[in-house]
Amino acid sequence: MDMKRRVVVTGLGAITPIGNDVESFWQGLKEKKIGFGPITYFDTTEYKVKVAAQVKDFDAKNYMDPKAARRMEPFSQFAVAAAAQALAQAGIDMEKEDPYRVGTSVGSGIGSLQVMEREHKKMLEKGPSRVNPLLVPLMISNMAVGNVALQFGLKGKSINVVTACATGTNCIGEAFRSIQYGEADVMVAGGAESSITPLGVAGFTALTALSTNEDPQTASRPFDKDRDGFVMGEGAGVVVLESLEHAKKRGARILAEIVGYGGSNDAFHITSPAEDGSGAAQAMIAAIEDAGISPEQIDYVNAHGTSTHHNDIFETLAIKKALGEQAYKVKINSTKSMIGHLLGAAGGVEFIACVKSIEDGFVHATAGLKEPGEGCDLDYTMGDGVNLDVHYAISNSLGFGGVNASLVIKKYEE
Repeated sequence: MDMKRRVVVTGLGAITPIGNDVESFWQGLKEKKIGFGPITYFDTTEYKVKVAAQVKDFDAKNYMDPKAARRMEPFSQFAVAAAAQALAQAGIDMEKEDPYRVGTSVGSGIGSLQVMEREHKKMLEKGPSRVNPLLVPLMISNMAVGNVALQFGLKGKSINVVTACATGTNCIGEAFRSIQYGEADVMVAGGAESSITPLGVAGFTALTALSTNEDPQTASRPFDKDRDGFVMGEGAGVVVLESLEHAKKRGARILAEIVGYGGSNDAFHITSPAEDGSGAAQAMIAAIEDAGISPEQIDYVNAHGTSTHHNDIFETLAIKKALGEQAYKVKINSTKSMIGHLLGAAGGVEFIACVKSIEDGFVHATAGLKEPGEGCDLDYTMGDGVNLDVHYAISNSLGFGGVNASLVIKKYEE
């Protein structure tokens, strides 16, 4: 086991409802900036849900040539834009790299509902022969990873782990493993999503997963007694991971280190988490064991924290099961309180929030949380963010299908 390589983070890229780069995203989190507003993509007159967390002022042409952009749906455009930022920060020069040692692990939970809706309508109205020949390559979820690899010439291992709302976290975790075991020297990893569409919103509304609250300030309030569901968001979070040796050799600035990854399945219900929190706890325990540390060393947990009744209470139980007494001492927060739930991209942007917390020594508040709900009795960073020296952070993601995934991120030391 001692042969595993150390894996560090050298680049971050984000497209989010509160900013289209990492600095504005992070500044927004620090200032408790709310990214919610009325849905403008379609007429919501007949919808119970009126509010979402849309990406604002995004122009794909700032990141790729217009012809390439036209051959991508929004989720792929977001992935390429975030990857461009991460690669630029990392200073990866593909002219100097063996392209077969630079891989990609970027997922999307859904792919493009937009093109499915457009082309289905066209098929019904004009017949099957009129369907866009690019329907399939525009729609399928692995086009995020495909487009990232294509845009930047990344020819190494390429995977797209689709685990619903755990997608981003699993993609980063599998990239971490790929480098640990020598399958790649560099991996561009994360998640991207854009599903604020008529069908997407109708589907999640029918599941009673979305908040029907029309007040942007309180629509998403994880762990609050009045929480009533999540706000759908969109965007991408992509990071550059590399082996410590590779990063040092090229003189890269190291932002943080990944030291643990764990996963599990509740095998309990297709949409509800296990009621005792055992599945999510097991993912955290596995990640902590993988990191070779004790629960007492965890300073901060970036919770999945969706603002649904079930998630918040069962995740609280899970944190107690995994951390024991330390559960009452750690700072916990939910990034979703400001950017909503980015589905397959959530784990990517929340991982970035953890890296920034380690870099800046700051844990952002859980916005909108006024009075914790029954069973939610931990420290969810209510009110304002806090200065805290973060050595070890955990990022949690839980997805439909019972999937749980956790990553342990550490302050980098020689």
